[in-house]
Amino acid sequence: MDYVSIALYSAIALITLYILIFKVLGLRVISSNEVGVIEKWWSFKGSLKNSIIALNGEAGYSPDLLRGGIHFRSVFMYKIHRYPLITIPQGQIAYVFSRDGEPLKPTQTLGMVVPDAVNFQDVRGFLQNGGQRGPQRGILREGTYAINLAQFIVITSDSIKSISSTREEIAIISRMQDTLKERAAFIPIIIMGRGGDQSDLMGIVTVHDGNTIPQGEIIAPDVGDGHSSFQDPEKFLTLGGCRGKQLQVLTDGTYYINRLFATVEYRPKTVVPIGFVGVVVSFYGVEGVDTTGSDYKHGELVGKGCKGVLEKPLMPGKYAFNTDAGKVVLVPTTNIILKWNKGETGSHKYDENLTEVDIITKDAFEPALPLSVVMHIDYKQAPWVIQRFGDIGMLVNQSLDPLVSAYFKDVAQTKTLIQLIQERSEIRERAVSEMKNKFAKYNLELEEVLIGTPRSEVGDIQIENILTQLRDRQIAEEKKVTYQKQQQAAESEKSLREAEAIAEQQTFLTKSKIQIDIEANSGAALARKAEQEAGQIIALAKANASRVSMEGEAQGSKESAVGLARAKAIEAQVKAYGGSEYRLIQDIVEKLSDAIKNANVDIVPKTVVNMGGEGDKNSSNSSIMDTLLKFITIEKLGVNLQNKLEETKDEKVS
Repeated sequence: MDYVSIALYSAIALITLYILIFKVLGLRVISSNEVGVIEKWWSFKGSLKNSIIALNGEAGYSPDLLRGGIHFRSVFMYKIHRYPLITIPQGQIAYVFSRDGEPLKPTQTLGMVVPDAVNFQDVRGFLQNGGQRGPQRGILREGTYAINLAQFIVITSDSIKSISSTREEIAIISRMQDTLKERAAFIPIIIMGRGGDQSDLMGIVTVHDGNTIPQGEIIAPDVGDGHSSFQDPEKFLTLGGCRGKQLQVLTDGTYYINRLFATVEYRPKTVVPIGFVGVVVSFYGVEGVDTTGSDYKHGELVGKGCKGVLEKPLMPGKYAFNTDAGKVVLVPTTNIILKWNKGETGSHKYDENLTEVDIITKDAFEPALPLSVVMHIDYKQAPWVIQRFGDIGMLVNQSLDPLVSAYFKDVAQTKTLIQLIQERSEIRERAVSEMKNKFAKYNLELEEVLIGTPRSEVGDIQIENILTQLRDRQIAEEKKVTYQKQQQAAESEKSLREAEAIAEQQTFLTKSKIQIDIEANSGAALARKAEQEAGQIIALAKANASRVSMEGEAQGSKESAVGLARAKAIEAQVKAYGGSEYRLIQDIVEKLSDAIKNANVDIVPKTVVNMGGEGDKNSSNSSIMDTLLKFITIEKLGVNLQNKLEETKDEKVS
């Protein structure tokens, strides 16, 4: 046998062995990172009618997979579809479409989760436990899965994994994939703050499967946290969850939610800044009990969980408030400034539509009056204000604007233009006092009313003329005050100069003051000494006066006694002379003689010729001379002796 024959026989043997092993016996080698789907071409049990997976050995796709290893499946009966294991990358989600199973119920959108399916890796368990065809509620998280692609089509962000799918199926799955991409459904939901000054986000959930919400409601009720924030759809529906917008929201975190089951809309959290409160207007809840009382006729306030305006506002803070289930009206609790001035607006912008008040004064001027009103809303009264007016803008435009305008129009009619300008302070105080009660009826607290300067229309100079006159008057008054101030300044300068001069002479002034004090002390000492000496003199004078008084009294007594004695003696002499006239003549003559003697007057010549003798003769002559002189004197005096004697008698009698 030649070499050609041997080679031919060897080839035939190899071919026969290959056919025997790989065709007749159907040797299949599956690597560890692959699986094989068994497709049975024919079976003694017949073919499938209404299903794709042959659970009982019929012709069709087997629910069981060939895993890594050596398998024998005859090519005359089986076709093996080999493909790699399904791997879902980290941080991604894959969706599953079931080709076989029970049909969905009318209320269903997605097939229910079958726990026995073990993440869709057990087709038999899936179908035997009620698994449904169509898109599934369950999802595939990151990991590697041995999934029968004859039963399940796996949809990822970049591929559609399936075998033996029809063109129609591929078209449907492609549209589903596009929808999922639009929803960013292949990555989990991550809710976190945006950073910076922007508010944190929250998620508003809309469920697309389950029963419809109750009639008359616009949002599905909260069914609790047992469904792990919508990550367990089956549990959510078991708890009674309904499709539609959900009351419960998603806060910060990562959520693996089937975006075919529920979509999430990102919205900022509700922030109630400092200086505000948030009045909650709830669109969801039960019918509440009115807490305003029977006397309040403007509406109702209700408690938490009820539909309507809640009686308790939200304090400053950040809230994951579902804005589809209600709204939060911010009400400032700081002072609100409303400006009736077209060119200005307050910080809260509630006065954007306000303009100056058109008034008519008592003297027929028609100026525009700018105003500012400062008011405050008690945070406890904020729900009452919102329940009554809807929001602060409506309160200002529909109530406060007509109220304030009417008040100042009435005031202006009682004042002239000049009075309106000059009496602004009194008008303001009166406005605050009277308008407080009006504001209180609206649950507002009026803090202040500020009145601007009346303005005329463009081209009208009458008001400007009035103001010019007032300015001229004021300038004149200011000049008077200036002159007075200048005068005071001059006087102050004079006082300053005097003070400086005094300061320069302070040493001398001090010495002089000390000297004055010394002199004053010396004078006081001398005055004291003089007082003491005066006292001594007064005492001596009093003693002398007493002595003189006593001596005078004694002398008087003496004189009295002497006089009485003389009187008695004279009386005796008169009787002796033969009458009082003779006694009187004698006294006169004696007095005259004494006077001539004492005066040393020469009555007669110093030289007298005495014609007589000496001795007794001389004595006799002298007596005669004396007697003669006495008579001559009496005669010269012309004294009527008879009358004198009679007068003397009368005096004695009296």
